[in-house]
Amino acid sequence: MISAKPFDYPYDGNLEVRKTALVVIDLQEDFLSTTGYFARQGYDPAPLRAILPAVNQLIAACRDAGILIIHTRQGYRADLADMTPYEKWRRQRSGLDETTALLRSSPGFQIVSELDVRPEDVIIDKTCNSAFTYTDFEHVLRAQGITHLLFTGCTTDVCVHTTLREACDRNFQCLTISDACASGDQYAHEAALHMVTVENGIFGALTDTAAAVAGLKKLGKAAK
Repeated sequence: MISAKPFDYPYDGNLEVRKTALVVIDLQEDFLSTTGYFARQGYDPAPLRAILPAVNQLIAACRDAGILIIHTRQGYRADLADMTPYEKWRRQRSGLDETTALLRSSPGFQIVSELDVRPEDVIIDKTCNSAFTYTDFEHVLRAQGITHLLFTGCTTDVCVHTTLREACDRNFQCLTISDACASGDQYAHEAALHMVTVENGIFGALTDTAAAVAGLKKLGKAAK
């Protein structure tokens, strides 16, 4: 088990390598670059970049244990055919109309080079905040027999939390790793983390990288 709050993860003590996946949400240039979408919205990407060492630590621990690693990327088609009128309005309001921000055809769509991404990892491309909406994310999880999800990435209060909430509703057992998630808004980040633990873990459990890595090392040894 992994030491966490409000309970050690998972609640029933039944954590298996082959049924567990690490989910790395949207660690793309558009969110982490100083010239990307996030920075153009007026947010400081520094807190997002700061979690990269922790995420890589978790990726390494999961690889050693034999746990599946799933990355998500958010962005739209170059022709904007998959962008709703509201999303287009927000894009124009943000002054991004004549830019390639959040387009899959742009360099900003790519996962940052500092992250350890390998060919055997699964990559899910999405247009919405949740990785479940209009994607094959759930199908991949069910096909691989995944029941337990470890959450990292950005932003804590938007894409991480939206995906986490939907995962809980679909009966996945979820663990959010607090210092491997980040937001450009510290208040929203802290509130999102707090929300995980309310009502005896309504959105699963919360831990940090050190505790997660310690638990994963034990799990990997047990599996071998």
